[in-house]
Amino acid sequence: MKKVVEILPDKQALVERSLTLVLEKMQSAIRERGQCTLALSGGSTPKPLYEALAEQPLPWEKIQVFWGDERYVPAEHPESNQRMARQAWLDRISIPATNIHPMPTSAGDPARDAQNYETELQQWFKLHGGEVPVFDIVLLGIGDDGHTASLFPRTEALKVSDRLVTVGNKDGQPRLTFTAHLINQARCVIFLVAGKSKRPALKQIFASSGDEMKYPARLVQPKGELWWLLDKAAGAELNSATSDQ
Repeated sequence: MKKVVEILPDKQALVERSLTLVLEKMQSAIRERGQCTLALSGGSTPKPLYEALAEQPLPWEKIQVFWGDERYVPAEHPESNQRMARQAWLDRISIPATNIHPMPTSAGDPARDAQNYETELQQWFKLHGGEVPVFDIVLLGIGDDGHTASLFPRTEALKVSDRLVTVGNKDGQPRLTFTAHLINQARCVIFLVAGKSKRPALKQIFASSGDEMKYPARLVQPKGELWWLLDKAAGAELNSATSDQ
């Protein structure tokens, strides 16, 4: 695994650097495999990135958009990750509707919808047996508690290693989420992290040893590249570095 940590001066610089990196990885995937598969994150930090991507002259027909997690709410709900990404980006570009793969949240049963999305991934990636999709890019963030996607501390979702998608839980509210097992197959995982409030969690996530059940972002150790893009407020106590592990 190639691990890169970059600390940017401020949030605007973080957005600009993330745009450059995502474009580079998109174009590389399209050049090498004819298309790019991208899994989005929710939260406020990636929204400016999505808005910037909407302004780019990309071959949208060659880009397939998925989500790494989703609140179990209708697609039009204000807290929906899909809704945010559509408003900031996807509704503003000429991407084929069939290239957008939102997590389903309408069955009334989170476990069934998690299985439905897993089935969609298996079919789209043309998988057989125990094969696991390899995404070109997975975008992630972290919470102040060290969670990522909807993998929250001390929850059952952290233990799931035989599924692609499972049900996360935040204070009794269900979420759909990629499992760590799926995330870790990616060619490139990019964390976008901003704000001073993330420092305590980052200190534990970057520690040489620690508790993955308490700080779930520690579980993310992809087979490909791992990028941490941090603004100075978040990363002030860390060092920029590149390492191969």
